[in-house]
Amino acid sequence: MGQSRLRLLGGREINRLGFGAMRITGPDIWGPPSDRAGALKLLRRAVELGVELIDTADSYGPAVSEELIAQALHPYPPGLLIATKGGLTRPVAQSWDRDARPSHLQAACEASLKRLRLECIELYQLHAPDPQVPLEDSIGALVRLRAQGKIRHIGVSNVTVAELNRARAVAEIVSVQNRYNVGERRSDPVLEACEREGIAFLPWAPLAWDPRARALARAAAVGRRIGATGAQVALAWLLARSPVMVPIPGTSQLAHLEENMAAAQLELAPRDLEELGA
Repeated sequence: MGQSRLRLLGGREINRLGFGAMRITGPDIWGPPSDRAGALKLLRRAVELGVELIDTADSYGPAVSEELIAQALHPYPPGLLIATKGGLTRPVAQSWDRDARPSHLQAACEASLKRLRLECIELYQLHAPDPQVPLEDSIGALVRLRAQGKIRHIGVSNVTVAELNRARAVAEIVSVQNRYNVGERRSDPVLEACEREGIAFLPWAPLAWDPRARALARAAAVGRRIGATGAQVALAWLLARSPVMVPIPGTSQLAHLEENMAAAQLELAPRDLEELGA
């Protein structure tokens, strides 16, 4: 059985299990990885395993993740979608500062184009709304970038339903990227809005655990019963949770990558979903 697929981006289809390229950088998502050759090998292996969406951002490193993706995979194989984000800055390792001014987004996008060795970024996402900038102005900057031929489709990240609606009043939004996993479901209303509108939902931190919800223990228990790991169960749960869900698990370890990708072949029974609180 192959991966399930999702039609998005003007009719294009992708495999629903992607790869998040945040963890291929150095510690704390800062600087280069200690094993650069290993990071390049990991990216190439992800494509071999069926990944058709790689998600990154200019703030990962910063700049390092995008540079590694280009070094490993350019010229990009047919069917591979590279998505990136702008709107966060990293003055120091501990900071993730919002800057969604139109001038910053223009410069950030142009820098990402150079690092990724692309003439047009197929999916460019606002990394987070900036409370100092009207959301309409930030999205308007992405509309202008699209008109300039520098991006093809627009996505948003870390938004509420109200913010998604405001963004959609300015531009067609094809994807939303919010924190979501088996133990963290506060974005359920956003996911439901995406389902109604046919918008792809990319859950970030798909394997993060809320210990208060005991999600890890439940996923591990299901895994022991069906012969899978807790991480595979958590990813299979996301794929079963919604037809617009596109998990993007990230890792710096080849073994974890292969374990995660095997989750695309895992089908959870109604009993399993009930135990996970579906």
